[in-house]
Amino acid sequence: MESVYVFGHRNPDTDSVTAAITLSYLKRKLGMNSTPVILSSVNRETKYALNYFGVKEPSFLNDVKLKVKDLDYSKGYMVQGDCSIYDAYQKMVTEGISKIPVVDKSKQLLGIVSMTDIAKECLTGEYSKIDSYYKNILTAIDGEKITKYDTIIKGRLIVPGYRSTTFINEVTLKENDILITGNRYSIIEYAVQSKVKLIIVTDGLEVKPEQLKEARANKVNIIKTKYSSLDTIKKFNFCNNISTIINTTKIHTVNENDDLSSFISSAEKTKYTYYPIIDNHNKCLGIIKYANVGYHNRKKVILVDHNSYEQSAIGLEEADIIEIVDHHNISNIGTTHPINFRNMPVGSTNTIIYLMYKENNVKIPRDMAGLMLSGILSDTLILNSPTTTNIDRDAVNNLARIAKVGYKKYGFDMISYGTKLVGKTKEEILYNDYKRYPTDSGTIGLGQIYTTNIEEIEKDKKGYIAMLNNVASINEYKFVALFVTDIIKNGTYVYYSDEGKEILTKAFNLDEITEGTYLPNILSRKMQILPAILDIMN
Repeated sequence: MESVYVFGHRNPDTDSVTAAITLSYLKRKLGMNSTPVILSSVNRETKYALNYFGVKEPSFLNDVKLKVKDLDYSKGYMVQGDCSIYDAYQKMVTEGISKIPVVDKSKQLLGIVSMTDIAKECLTGEYSKIDSYYKNILTAIDGEKITKYDTIIKGRLIVPGYRSTTFINEVTLKENDILITGNRYSIIEYAVQSKVKLIIVTDGLEVKPEQLKEARANKVNIIKTKYSSLDTIKKFNFCNNISTIINTTKIHTVNENDDLSSFISSAEKTKYTYYPIIDNHNKCLGIIKYANVGYHNRKKVILVDHNSYEQSAIGLEEADIIEIVDHHNISNIGTTHPINFRNMPVGSTNTIIYLMYKENNVKIPRDMAGLMLSGILSDTLILNSPTTTNIDRDAVNNLARIAKVGYKKYGFDMISYGTKLVGKTKEEILYNDYKRYPTDSGTIGLGQIYTTNIEEIEKDKKGYIAMLNNVASINEYKFVALFVTDIIKNGTYVYYSDEGKEILTKAFNLDEITEGTYLPNILSRKMQILPAILDIMN
């Protein structure tokens, strides 16, 4: 069953990460093969919650772009270099593919062989030169083992074309010679006595007991076939190892982890029909026909705590969004088909997920209850944010009971742990919970962090302002702002790049804003900060 990825926004906060985990757990209980993932590293607060309830941090997902491995290609289509031309030909005919990768025993790519190469070998190849294996010869001529002493059969092919006495008198047989003959016992006897490498007896001929005895004494390989000498000769060149006609030039491989767009761009330049696919260890995985690149399997995803392309995974437009669970304003994501879109004006995505557990009668285990509780307490500032609803309060009370914690103390400990700024760079503080928003006047970036010690920011205010101006300049944003929320004072300090001064002054109805201005009772970016700014900019 194909896995469905569940993830939050690019700069995941506690609500985003825990929502991915708790919703994925619910989906698995309902029969879906879902996997929670994160799009970047988790913050200290989130780590506190995960460690407290003993839940493993989700794995990292770089992007959801279509990869070569998402294409419908011929997986496992290859042959080893010691297989016969006949075996490779049969596989190509069965699969309907005119080229086949040739690999060694560890599946490292040696080269490639085409139907054209096989045809050329049949028309212009050196028929007298044999480089094969006993088993391959058996297969190619539908032979029966009479005697076998060698695995590798390599030498000169000889087919007696004139009288037996003339052949015996004029042709000197050597130990590496391979003889094809029919009902000519004197020649068989001569070959056995000469200790040739291999005798192919055609037309189903039975070797005389005395000749067979001598062949065993001289360790001469013998194979019997029902085919005539002529038909055997026609098939015999297919016995050679495929490695004898392998093409090692003009081979363009494609890594399974390459973006589909990169593969298409490269293929349009090289204009080959087939491309061997390899993994990161250069092992061959199969082959793809360029004409079939349109047949692919888009990654299936569920979004939590966001519904905009700007905040989501790279390459989201190449994925199938099958569901969204969010508590933010509806943004710019569109889908090609109807989906489940659960959006509610509550304080946390986990509040919605809590309701989904109840609606589906799925029992909430302690660890999932603890994570849902953590997400709600984080997003509502322990139920003090203006985004808090009675639904959030009811969820917190029930989840705290299941998680067996006092939510006020647990919430304060969790948020306090996450607000420690020691050891963090200015950029890490800005991007701890950072989102960008396109507006009519240009893109803006808004970061928010919680603290109980504003002095940590104030003592290097100039450094923070310089960093914000640099981020705005590099990304060509209208402005970038950092909102530092004091969870004890119940208000927020604001720092901004130069271009934000006029906009923020108007947004918060101030005579004039300055760096580090305190905004009392301003706690929520979603409900209070962002709407005020967008009213001015749009």
